Amino acid sequence: MTPKEVRVRIAPSPTGYLHVGTGRMAIANYLLARHAGGKFLVRVEDTDKERSKAELIEPILEALKWLGLEWDEDILYQSKRIDHYRKFSTQMIESGHAYRCFCSPELLTADREKAKAEKGPMRYNRRCLSLSDDEVKNKLDAGEKFATRIRMPEGATTYNDLVSGDITRQNEEIEDFIIARSDGSATYNLAVVIDDHDMRISHVIRGNDHITNTFKQIHIYKALGWELPIFGHVPLILRPDKKKVSKRLGDKDVSEYRNEGILPDAMFNYLSLLGWSPKTDREIYSPKELIEIFDETHFNAANAVFDEEKLEAFNREHIQLMSDHDIAATLAPMLVEADLTTKYWLETRWEYLRDVVTLLKPRARRLSDFIELSSYFFLAPVEYDEKGRAKQFVPETIPILEGLAERFEGLNEFTLESTEKALADEAEKLEIKKGKLIHPTRLAVSGISQGPGLYDILATLGQETVVERIRKTIEVIKKVTA
Repeated sequence: MTPKEVRVRIAPSPTGYLHVGTGRMAIANYLLARHAGGKFLVRVEDTDKERSKAELIEPILEALKWLGLEWDEDILYQSKRIDHYRKFSTQMIESGHAYRCFCSPELLTADREKAKAEKGPMRYNRRCLSLSDDEVKNKLDAGEKFATRIRMPEGATTYNDLVSGDITRQNEEIEDFIIARSDGSATYNLAVVIDDHDMRISHVIRGNDHITNTFKQIHIYKALGWELPIFGHVPLILRPDKKKVSKRLGDKDVSEYRNEGILPDAMFNYLSLLGWSPKTDREIYSPKELIEIFDETHFNAANAVFDEEKLEAFNREHIQLMSDHDIAATLAPMLVEADLTTKYWLETRWEYLRDVVTLLKPRARRLSDFIELSSYFFLAPVEYDEKGRAKQFVPETIPILEGLAERFEGLNEFTLESTEKALADEAEKLEIKKGKLIHPTRLAVSGISQGPGLYDILATLGQETVVERIRKTIEVIKKVTA
């Protein structure tokens, strides 16, 4: 089938937040739609009354938006279509493709236990298929409840999978499964087929754990006389322990990664390459570039492992691609939320924030790293690195820092070059190596022993702040060594 228009969907269920497995499938469908100039749609499968939570729908949709996955038409909610589904099971009964099953849950349980004990097939034994029309009428007249089962035909079913090629299954391996419950409500497989048909879905791209459902759904399509979509079953995303990524196993949802400082473009980029390849040695792409090069024939058949360290590496690369201005705009509210500064302070010192971003950008793997690494640019250190403090906060350091503070205070210009020269001159005067000044000075102004180049830090903090922090440190050293 060569559809006139590519129409694909993602169908999350509000039984949990949007985890990365569903996010990855959404991206795959989105790329196919955008590359082909088609439509990307969203369906909320919220008919599981026991597990679905209405309050989870909005977070799921917000996570999709954060990934940049804007949908093209109104969202379809299964819970609003329950009555619509009912007529199709009746239609299938009338056409002879389905039949009423009056077996009670207790009877079905007994059948399964018997089959298990006899090591026979664990499938419905078609007891109700042999009921005569009069027997069915009598049961209906008596008010007996019934489920609706599809009548599986003989033979085999083959379909061509976009990822795995031709897949065949013997029909006898599939029991006459229930398409409508005793209350008339549609089961998952019937509802999905009806929805995909009504939404004119051209391609059903989903995880390969749905292959069994696909064979069932194919029989429903045929029973209803509808054309099949193109099916493609993408390999699953596995955890490092090789278990399927799943919200039931407590895996992180997409929003958690957002809150931890992962960029949407980085997540989009990384997830798109799990189970799909651009067939190049390049890994870092923008969403726009991925749309341009996407090819649905490049899905891999093997399962992919979700590696958070690899995601961080992608994120670092995407941080480097951002402008300092855009990073600063993203960080500003985060810094305020972390109580490192105020909105007003930042609004009046925008260039300062951009300078801080420039210094820390090469070291950041997540946006949250900027917050952790930048605190001393906004607040004077109240604690000092323990190892550095033990080594540097000694009596001999006091006169060294006192002389450097005086020299810094006397500078007409406080720049990277002037501070470097001043420190070198002070080291020469004291006849010591520059390191004897560099390490305690870094600790004094930042509270830590590592970070960007010292002179970059000094020039960014400014003369008044640097001198003040050095002199404060001198007083701290005097107290701890008294």
